[in-house]
Order: sequence, then C-alpha cells, then structure tokens
Amino acid sequence: MKKTIVILSIILVVILLSFVWSAFYNHTDNTTIEIPNQNTSSALSANDTLATTKDTIIATSSSFIIIDLLELPNLVDDEVIIEHTGFRLVYSETHEQAKWIAYEFTKAETIKKADRTDDFRPDPKVLTGSATSTDYKGSGFDRGHLAPAGDLSWSADAMSCSFFYSNMSPQTPSFNRGIWKKLEEQVRDWAKLYDTIYVVTGPVLEDSLPTIGENKVSIPKYYYKVILEYKSNVTKAIGFILPNKKSSFPLNKFIVSIDSVEQMTGIDFFHQLPDSIENKIEKSVCNACWGMN
Repeated sequence: MKKTIVILSIILVVILLSFVWSAFYNHTDNTTIEIPNQNTSSALSANDTLATTKDTIIATSSSFIIIDLLELPNLVDDEVIIEHTGFRLVYSETHEQAKWIAYEFTKAETIKKADRTDDFRPDPKVLTGSATSTDYKGSGFDRGHLAPAGDLSWSADAMSCSFFYSNMSPQTPSFNRGIWKKLEEQVRDWAKLYDTIYVVTGPVLEDSLPTIGENKVSIPKYYYKVILEYKSNVTKAIGFILPNKKSSFPLNKFIVSIDSVEQMTGIDFFHQLPDSIENKIEKSVCNACWGMN
C-alpha cells in the first residue's frame, strides 16, 4: 500500500513539473524577429516589440469613439492640407513632393469604375508650384504614385487627381513596378477584407538628398506606408519602410512598428486615437494580425 502511494506521489510530481515547464516555455516563445540584410535603417528598432495577436489586436468596444478624418497625421508648424478627390496631402516645397498623403479606403472603393488617365500635370493647389513633366523627363526615374491610381479607380475625378505631380515621387523603375506595386496590391486586398482601413503613405524626406530636374525634386532613399483598422470591436495597425530599389524579399520582411516609421519620418500618425489605444498598437509588430506570416 505504501509503495503504491509513493509511486502515485512521484507521478503527480512529474505531471506538475511538466505543467510548470510548459507554461514557462509558452510564455517566453514569441520574442525575436528575423530582419533581412537590407543595409537599411528600416529594420525594427530596439524599441519595437514582436507581439502576439492577443497583444496587438485591441478590443475597442469600451473606448470606441467615431473620429472624423482619422487618417490625417498631426500637423506641425505652418503645414497646410491640400484636398483632392479621394485623398489629402501636405506638400514639401523643399523636396517638391508630398510629405505625406492620407486617405480612408473602403471595400466599395476597390470596385473599379474608371480607367487610368495618365494625365500627369502640375497641382494647381500647390501655390508655390509643384514639380512638372520636365523635371522627370530623361531622369531615368518613374513618376511613382504615392496614392496609387488603383486605389482611386472608383471615380473618374479621383483617378485624374491621382496624376497630379504632388502625388508623384522619383522611384527607380524596378522598385515602382516591383515591391512597391506588390504593397499597393496588398493594401487593396486589406480594404476588401476589412471593409474600411486608413492609409498614410509617402517618401522619407531628409536633408542632402540627390535631385532631378530644374525644380530639384528630391530622390528619396526610402518610402513608407502605415495602415490602420479601427472599428468598434477591433483596432490594429501595421507599418512598412522600403528602400527605393529592386528587392526580391517578400513584403513581410519590411514590416515595422508605427513608432519606427514615426521615428524615421518625424510624422505623428493616428494621433486622434485615444492614447491607451495609440500607444499600444504603435509600438508593436504583428505579422499574423494582418495575415503576413
């Protein structure tokens, strides 16, 4: 009888130790992320956190409020918003292109109703004058859309507005027609899947960039996109920073936190969100939350 009790006690101890070890192992599993060797500062910063779905997708029902123009970044100094059909922007006269372009993007707007117009032209709303066709002619760079024409095909007017030079940036052809195009297509898929998302995109503008044309249009080294889903039951965000060159890496290798994009650009995204939500979703990275494993 005593022997049986001893054996049962040993079995119970082994089971208990196995349970404790399993709990500890699972708790410490998701802590690292592999970054491609891109020789670029677009890799995750030391402050980024690779988070699980539970950590990053926030249930917002208790704190949800309707926010108008949620996509607009925080304005600084004397910045002025220029509004076109389908998107808004802040223009950088120094770099002769938009600092950022922002728009709400819905599932309904993914239904194509207008073809490309290719009517590239200066933006009459840029009072200081925007870039022109002459700046790009013979430069070897594509007139790369920031807000894609494909995101604005829901309206003939929106499509035409997408060809203002305020919406263009000098992109290497292999970048514009390659990884950048793939990201644009991915964003459209998310709009279809999540019904409504908020998008901000643009070049990473910095001092001493090379230029093209008489107007000295800066050639960015990097481009960014940040995307937000904000609903009464869920909120999540994702950021991308991509070098302006050809890449064979998959898109998930360019995912970064919103905080990282803010640090690199100096732009405060989604600042109208309640701080409790903004702080949490902007510091973490969650590939799985967006189906990007």
